Amino acid sequence: MTDDKDVLRDVWFGRIPTCFTLYQDEITEREAEPYYLLLPRISYLTLVTDKVRKHFQKVMKQEDIGEIWFENEGTPLKWHHPIGLLFDLHASNTALPWNITVHFKNFPEKDLLHCPSKDVIEAHFMACIKEADALKHKSQVINEMQKKDHKQLWMGLQNDKFDQFWAINRKLMEYPPEENGFRYIPFRIYQVREDGKQRSCLLYLILTCETR
Repeated sequence: MTDDKDVLRDVWFGRIPTCFTLYQDEITEREAEPYYLLLPRISYLTLVTDKVRKHFQKVMKQEDIGEIWFENEGTPLKWHHPIGLLFDLHASNTALPWNITVHFKNFPEKDLLHCPSKDVIEAHFMACIKEADALKHKSQVINEMQKKDHKQLWMGLQNDKFDQFWAINRKLMEYPPEENGFRYIPFRIYQVREDGKQRSCLLYLILTCETR
């Protein structure tokens, strides 16, 4: 996989044209203009929160700005899901740009987890990496990395730096020649139910080779 650099770059640089619009009931001092961004599919909404907040707080009083959260056509968007996944689950059949509504009050406690800082999303991201490596390498690769490697992996994703990210991530995608592959291939399935609720489960494939 690490040899398929063109494919990896195509995946990395996948973007979703997005229009952020302030919810109509938010209190503003003047009309809030929409905010447009090209969102990386592999990133997280929390990593663009500062840009979106900065844009809309220009027309709002400080006392009217609470914890920011996003929704699409009435569905709160989970910050711990990658942007591309959120789009595929909720908006893949709609026209672009993807319309996301921005809220600063009435946080939906029953639907979303709080995300007080980028440290929280970093911890979530690293937990997912460790979970996958436990299946692929019995956690040997991730445990042999130094803390600075973990940080470089995260900073590469956060700052949208392909080479910085893959300098570390390639180690997680390799295996010793004598092992002929990973122990398991981890993948996660997400499903939106009829009632609009989401569920997911982590699965893995067992690859076997047979000589005849």
